[in-house]
Amino acid sequence: MRGDQYDYTQGSIRHAIILLAIPMILELSLESVFAVVDMFFVGKLGENAIATVGLTESVVTIVYSIAIGLSTAATAMVARRIGEKNEDEAAHAGMQTLILALIVTMIISVTGIVFAPKVLKIMGASHEVIRDGAVFTRIMLGGSVVIILLFLINGIFRGAGNAAIAMRSLWIASMCNIILCPLLIYGAGPIHGLGLKGAAIATTIGRGIGVLYQSYHLLKGSSSIHLKARHFKLDWPLMKTLLLLPGLQHSSF
Repeated sequence: MRGDQYDYTQGSIRHAIILLAIPMILELSLESVFAVVDMFFVGKLGENAIATVGLTESVVTIVYSIAIGLSTAATAMVARRIGEKNEDEAAHAGMQTLILALIVTMIISVTGIVFAPKVLKIMGASHEVIRDGAVFTRIMLGGSVVIILLFLINGIFRGAGNAAIAMRSLWIASMCNIILCPLLIYGAGPIHGLGLKGAAIATTIGRGIGVLYQSYHLLKGSSSIHLKARHFKLDWPLMKTLLLLPGLQHSSF
């Protein structure tokens, strides 16, 4: 829970699984909190706001699927290198996954920003919901980079055996979202309420703060993974392997 360094390749396998599982369960249980918090605070804005959040979260599930796939590949590749005691190659694999994620995210973000109203229409939204909620959908899909990075970097940390850092990043992101949502939706003091737009901004900022926390530990080198300038060199064969890994793991079942 404190995030102390521990060699999971030594000692009891059962003990290692328990040490990894506890922070992972606590981490993943918080991911659903974002949608719950958004729905709770926008509930007072009316039916159109509630419908917008529900429909948008359904679309964002696709982004979650991509993020989980990339995260699984990153965890598998990094864990293998850490098991080989090759931390430099683990960092290289993690960096290649991040570059790949940024490329994928650019496509998703641009598509979401441009076609947000059409996305809501395809999901069956009424004209009023599209009119009032397109900005929410546009911000959420446009900010999908923080969703994917939050999952992906946590996958890198889990692969390196630093599940506690992954857990804390979700805690920080969730707490920031809980604090910012009412402030940006309804306003307080000098802060003017932004309504439904405020909910999307709060959620994106909350996740973004979690990503900043992760990036700090990646660059500072306080964990087994320490990114350096040489890791930014593109490695296309490794990227191809990372793309194929989730499918190979699925087919193995």
